[in-house]
Amino acid sequence: MKTFIYPAIFIKDKEEENIKVFFPDLDISTDGDVVEEAYLYAKECLKAYFICVEKYDFEFNLPTDYETVNKTINKDEYLMLIDATITEKDLK
Repeated sequence: MKTFIYPAIFIKDKEEENIKVFFPDLDISTDGDVVEEAYLYAKECLKAYFICVEKYDFEFNLPTDYETVNKTINKDEYLMLIDATITEKDLK
């Protein structure tokens, strides 16, 4: 079992009226209609990413420190740490 924890930037998209989620270290993203949904989709997105990494032995970037990323976001964005746990069962 492995757990991966990465910072994710949540951005309210006023045009599409949803919440965009971007993982700057991994260049992956997702979205949801509300924050709770966007959070759950972000966890699923991160898990799917690392299942592929583990299955196919892909290289990946290590997470940037929370405070470092926090200094780069705009005032209307917010930062959360998202975790994903990969088990042997996930890799079958």
